[in-house]
Amino acid sequence: MNTLYFGDNLDVLKKHIPDESVDLVYLDPPFNSSRDYNVLFKEQSGHESPAQMKAFGDTWNWAGAMEAWEHFPELCPNAKAIELMHGFHNAIGENDVMAYLVMMAPRLYQLHRVLKPTGSLYLHCDPTASHYLKLILDGIFGARNYRNEISWRRSNPKSHGSLNFPNCRDIIFRYSKTEKCTFNKIYMEHNPEYVASAYKHLDSDGRRYRLLPLLNPNDNRPNLTYEFLGVTRVWRWTKERMQRLMRMALSFN
Repeated sequence: MNTLYFGDNLDVLKKHIPDESVDLVYLDPPFNSSRDYNVLFKEQSGHESPAQMKAFGDTWNWAGAMEAWEHFPELCPNAKAIELMHGFHNAIGENDVMAYLVMMAPRLYQLHRVLKPTGSLYLHCDPTASHYLKLILDGIFGARNYRNEISWRRSNPKSHGSLNFPNCRDIIFRYSKTEKCTFNKIYMEHNPEYVASAYKHLDSDGRRYRLLPLLNPNDNRPNLTYEFLGVTRVWRWTKERMQRLMRMALSFN
C-alpha cells in the first residue's frame, strides 16, 4: 500500500503485485514513436535550461527484442496471445513494430492477472500501433470484455502533412476483467439555457420536465406494434417496458 516502485514495470508486476489485487489500471506506455523523450531542467529564472536528461527512448528494434521473443511463451503464457503474436510475426516480420508488441504483450498479460474481477484497464495509445494492441487485448482480456474505444481529440495537431491528414487524436481502450466490472457513470450539469428551453413544464413541486412522443419514428417495426391503453401503434419501446414505466408513473402520483 502507498508504495512507489522505480524500475521495469514487468519485473515489479511479477515480483510485487499479487493476483486480483488492483481495482483500476491506467497506462500511458510508449507509442513506438521513434523519438527520445527528455526531462527538462529550468533555470532559477524559470526559463528552460539547455541541460536535459534523456528520460527514455521510444524506439524499438528487433535486435533488442529477440531474447524476449525466444522466451515469449514464458513471459506471456496466454494461448490466444501466443497464437496471435505468431500471426503478427508471420505477417509483419521482424521489425520495430514487432519488437514493440513483444514488449507490450507480457505487460498486458500481467496487468490482466493483477486486476480484480470488478476491475478495468484503460490503455492510452495512438494510431501507430493501436490496431495491433486492440487485438492483443482481445486475446488476453477476451473480446467480450472490450468496453470502449475513447477518442481523445487534441485541439492543435502538430503535424503539417502534405500527403496525409494531420493526426489530431489519441485513443484510450477500456477493457474489464469480467462482465461484473465496476463502472460509475459521469454526469455534468446541463447548461441553464438548455434546461429552460428543453424542460418547459413544471410539476407541483417546481421540478422541470418535458413531454416527448412515445411513437416509433420507424413505422415498419412489427415487434413494437401492439395495443397499449386501447391504442394500437408502433411504439418506441417494448410493451413490457411501457407497462413498467406506466406503473412507475402511477406510483409517483
